[in-house]
Amino acid sequence: MKTRVTEKLGIEYPIIQGGMQWVGLAELASAVSNAGGLGILTGLTQATADDLRQEIARCRRMTHKPFGVNLTMLPSSVPRPYAEYVAAIVDSGVKIVETAGRIPEEFIRTFRQHGITIVHKCTTVRHALSAERAGVDMVSIDGLECAGHPGEDDVGGLVLIPAAARALKIPVIASGGIADGRGLAAALVLGAEGVNMGTRFCVTREAPIHEHIKQAYVAGSERDTALIYRTLKNTARVFRNEIAEQVRALEAQPGGCAFEDLRPLVVGTRGRAALESGEVHGGILSAGQCIGLIHDIPSCEELIERMVAECRERLSRASRWAAPDAADDRALMALAATESQP
Repeated sequence: MKTRVTEKLGIEYPIIQGGMQWVGLAELASAVSNAGGLGILTGLTQATADDLRQEIARCRRMTHKPFGVNLTMLPSSVPRPYAEYVAAIVDSGVKIVETAGRIPEEFIRTFRQHGITIVHKCTTVRHALSAERAGVDMVSIDGLECAGHPGEDDVGGLVLIPAAARALKIPVIASGGIADGRGLAAALVLGAEGVNMGTRFCVTREAPIHEHIKQAYVAGSERDTALIYRTLKNTARVFRNEIAEQVRALEAQPGGCAFEDLRPLVVGTRGRAALESGEVHGGILSAGQCIGLIHDIPSCEELIERMVAECRERLSRASRWAAPDAADDRALMALAATESQP
């Protein structure tokens, strides 16, 4: 499958594993890359830049294929030494970064000076256009269906993907709501040249997540996610567990609430502990609406091979549906002859 995305990233299939906090470790990233997609290490999962260097080296021992590093810069009460993480990426010879949030121009210049391909994640066409002007190489566009932060515009992928593809000159990668070959086929038809998946890769054998969490996602439907932080204008889509419901209740109370009221429930260490222990109701767990499409826990290789085969089958079937038959041809010719008469 050849698109500008596969050609630029040096991968076999246009399938990218999104950077996910606590999940984007070498075990998962290398498995995705070995299967022909693009694995992504999550930079800020590592406590320090030196830890990131070690994780990059560990991933390189597990795959000889391309992989990238995610660097997300969102508002935080604890400032992170982003410049040190940038230096770790550059020094380690990584050639692909997935960025999100507000990326300083000097970081973009640094990446470009070192021949690093920049894939920027965003949730609106206007932000995608700004990223294109800033010099990124491709954009991953997140629809409302996605896990994590879908923005505040509430635009689904069926509209957002073709809108971005029409507006941008650089390649567009579809993100949010994609979990199988049907989603890959749809994204390609809508104008994207690849897909980005987070939740679907969480539910694979190589994902460093407790089996109980994976089984909860398999059992869940497309209605088992929740939007939180809406009143704080920092919307996030998460798995609908007891913690998410408590957060929503606090936000719904008269007068709303401040983030400090939510902090004990949503602190990142609780979410990380839940992923490791399997306590489904122990903390906030990111999950996209595509959990309604997830019914098993394959290896990354099995998942990608199945997606590619299903994508090709769906595109072939749609082509047959759209192909005009002889009667259609005669009708079109008759119509054209009629319209050409004075």
